[in-house]
Amino acid sequence: MEHRNPSVDEVMAEARSYIRDPEDLFLISKAAEYAAAHHAGQFRKSGEPYIIHLNNVAYILATMRVGPKTIAAGFLHDVIEDCGISHDELAAEFDEEIADIVEAVTKIGTLEYKGKDDPEYQAANHRKIFIAMAKDVRVILVKLIDRLHNMRTLQYQSAASQKRIAAETLDVYAPIAHRLGISAVKNELEDLSFFYLNREEYYHIARLVEAKKAERDESVKRMIADISELLTKNNIQFRIFGRSKHLYSIYRKMITKNKRFDEILDLLAIRIVTRTELNCYEILGYIHAAYKPIPGRLKDYIAVPKTNMYQSIHTTIIGSDGKIFEVQIRTEDMDSVAERGVAAHWRYKEGRKYDAKAEQREIEEKLSWLKSITLYSEDQSEGTSASEYMASLQKDIFEANVYVMTPMGRVIDLPNGSTPIDFAYRIHTDVGHTAVGAIVNDAMVPLNTELHTGDVVQIKTMKGTGPSEDWLKFVKTNQARNKIRSYLTKKEFEKKAERTEEGEKALRDELTKRGFDAKEYMEKKKLENVFGEFHVSNYTDFMYGIAVKSINVTHVCEKLTNQKRPVNDQEALEKLLHRKEKKQVRTRTGVIVPGIETMKITIAQCCLPVYGDPIVGFITKGNGVKVHRADCPNIKDMQSRLIDVAWEDADMEHSYDADILIYCFDRNFLITDIVTVVSQLKAPLINISAKVNKDKITSTVKLTVQVENTGHLESLMANLRKVDSVRTVSRISH
Repeated sequence: MEHRNPSVDEVMAEARSYIRDPEDLFLISKAAEYAAAHHAGQFRKSGEPYIIHLNNVAYILATMRVGPKTIAAGFLHDVIEDCGISHDELAAEFDEEIADIVEAVTKIGTLEYKGKDDPEYQAANHRKIFIAMAKDVRVILVKLIDRLHNMRTLQYQSAASQKRIAAETLDVYAPIAHRLGISAVKNELEDLSFFYLNREEYYHIARLVEAKKAERDESVKRMIADISELLTKNNIQFRIFGRSKHLYSIYRKMITKNKRFDEILDLLAIRIVTRTELNCYEILGYIHAAYKPIPGRLKDYIAVPKTNMYQSIHTTIIGSDGKIFEVQIRTEDMDSVAERGVAAHWRYKEGRKYDAKAEQREIEEKLSWLKSITLYSEDQSEGTSASEYMASLQKDIFEANVYVMTPMGRVIDLPNGSTPIDFAYRIHTDVGHTAVGAIVNDAMVPLNTELHTGDVVQIKTMKGTGPSEDWLKFVKTNQARNKIRSYLTKKEFEKKAERTEEGEKALRDELTKRGFDAKEYMEKKKLENVFGEFHVSNYTDFMYGIAVKSINVTHVCEKLTNQKRPVNDQEALEKLLHRKEKKQVRTRTGVIVPGIETMKITIAQCCLPVYGDPIVGFITKGNGVKVHRADCPNIKDMQSRLIDVAWEDADMEHSYDADILIYCFDRNFLITDIVTVVSQLKAPLINISAKVNKDKITSTVKLTVQVENTGHLESLMANLRKVDSVRTVSRISH
């Protein structure tokens, strides 16, 4: 695992092989001198001068053909952390761009890694890296190469440090190198981590590989000769070579696929690199004509590239000696991308004005998931935990395995089970908000239709419309869900705000009628003291409750003034008569039919209206009037049998059943947390049932509770939405 340490002169020689602008070369040289001066007297664990590490990082970056500022940042990446140089000092000496890269690299490494035993720390580390990467890919390139050289010299660390650093590399950095398509770096990071984490297994597989090396090499050599003769005969330009599988990849396949060493098909691997895509398919045809392909093992990553830009044709064939070979066929450009990933696409282009933002946009076009990270990070609320962020990112972006297209041919990657609404929000927030229909493969489909790879999707929009709460029941991406919730919350707030003045007027009038100074008692501090009595937590909800009469303004006045309304004898007599009259017409439901005193009235069990809901009466055949919520779907086509009903305005002590549906990620103690919230909100629990859904990840909980009014119910539902892992909370209509 020893590697040669390059000098600054060797870094400069490598840079000169593709950078010729004297100013750019001077910048790299200046960075090397600056780093050497500020790290003077600092040594690594190996006892070597610290500058050797910086030379290595800069040299590897130069071999990847990155731009001069990235090489300069490679030399300078530790000056902020180790030399006390500030961002502003570095920017003044070089420029803002280089200082930003160095500062971002420094910040990525500031969070202590605590392994899988502390998933929140691990997730926070991932989040820092992904957000930094989404802003500027050069940051993660420098950090990856920094980690690569540290892994190459890990033998000088203590055994405990070796395992900690190797675990972090395997959990955090190798997957990122894979996402960026930098397979050469990914493979080396994985094998080095494997060596330090499980040395016994590392040597075991190394011995197995070595034991069959001579036999494998001979088989590969014969197959290369046969294929070369075949392709030369057909006048195709190519180069062909054997490819060895790295040890961690073999080990991982043995573990994840439960296979013996002898069963791993692609140990005998050959790569063919040619000129054009057409040549790739021609070569595939000649090979399949000459050798028997194994069914189900052909993969065309040229037609459908992987999300890390990887392109190649893979086929598995049986050679003339019965040996099994995996053959990869690709062009020179594809081979470059396969080895260096994003770095190959972002190779420094001499002779044109460099624009970092334009380069970042270019990479985002190549790596659609990278742009999604940027948008996704902007969507997250400040209260989103690192683990929630990473879980959502993993589901929405990294587990995307459905590839659909816009009518213009743009490919959109989505997680399995996604719908046109998920597609619409991935295109743009406004497209999602105004979606009214979807056309998939030239046919109009419902908005909850499940999309499949290859579908061509077009969204029909209409200005002035907005998302429906029902969409939350079927969307799959957290991005869509968060956008819908945000819109609905904003609209609900606007609706409440519109009626705030109405509530204020009602309270002001009631206080004035009682002979109190309304201005004095309507101070927000005084009002806040009684919020808890009415199950609300803010001024807007409080006034909205008064406006819709879910909060009794009489009770509010009594709580505020600590006294009943003063009445004279005449008023007392009228109140007494009024109470007697009300007693005659009072119903156990708290609902009256204006002008009718003896009508049988019951609450409809399909929608369970609660005091404060807009309601309507349905005249049944022989069973009186059933009271439904005005938006109950069961009565929408029965206008001829509907009559006006109203909630009683008198002081009441009614309670109402309400059915609530909760959709959430399944976890331990979920039911306990839900029941605790119900208890805290003083809503008697009548019934509760829960089931884990077919996906084994989510669960559905149904509650029947008793509440006093819509204000009480809305407060309960709002608090249930705050329970960890809860996704949606809604009332049920049967």
